[in-house]
Amino acid sequence: MIEQTIAEAPAFGARWIVVKASNGLLAVERLALMGMMYLLTGLILVNVVTRYSHFPIYWIDESAVYCVVWLTFIGASAMTRLRLDFAVSMLTERLSARNQKIAKIIATGMVVLFGASLIATCILWMDPIGLARAGFDARKLAAETFNFLYTERTQTLNWPTWVVYLTLPIFAVSMTVHGLANLLEDLELVPRTPPKGFQLSELDGVN
Repeated sequence: MIEQTIAEAPAFGARWIVVKASNGLLAVERLALMGMMYLLTGLILVNVVTRYSHFPIYWIDESAVYCVVWLTFIGASAMTRLRLDFAVSMLTERLSARNQKIAKIIATGMVVLFGASLIATCILWMDPIGLARAGFDARKLAAETFNFLYTERTQTLNWPTWVVYLTLPIFAVSMTVHGLANLLEDLELVPRTPPKGFQLSELDGVN
């Protein structure tokens, strides 16, 4: 009995590491969402004032677009952990309680699978190994692989586009971690923990 308890301890510890990592990411995402919303509001107000004054700042429009993109992906990741992602319940609500639980586990598993697939896609797309082999020379990588990600720049901000596109791998990793935490809770391997910093009613939970 004691040996079984000792053997289960590392597994239980690993489960809690996933949950703690998910909760930590959620706290960071909460701050990032608030910061992005304040930034987006400020950019729009400045844009309105400068255009009305006939002194428009040409790079604000692009900044607002990229702010919305980052805000969308960060929000989507947080919604995954908060279980606010959309779900079609016309079929599952007619199932028994046991089958509803199985369906929820399958749905959560598909979220994890999608996140892992997106991570693999981002690795192939951004090709960090190929970039390292090219000596971090973006032009050399583009000449060898026709991957121009690291040579392109944004139109008005003149930022490297790969910096803006970092939201995709970040979203993939965070969504996968949140999905794993949700899956562990659905499998009842860890107790379900209420999110901190978010006030959710019973009607908010969709999935």
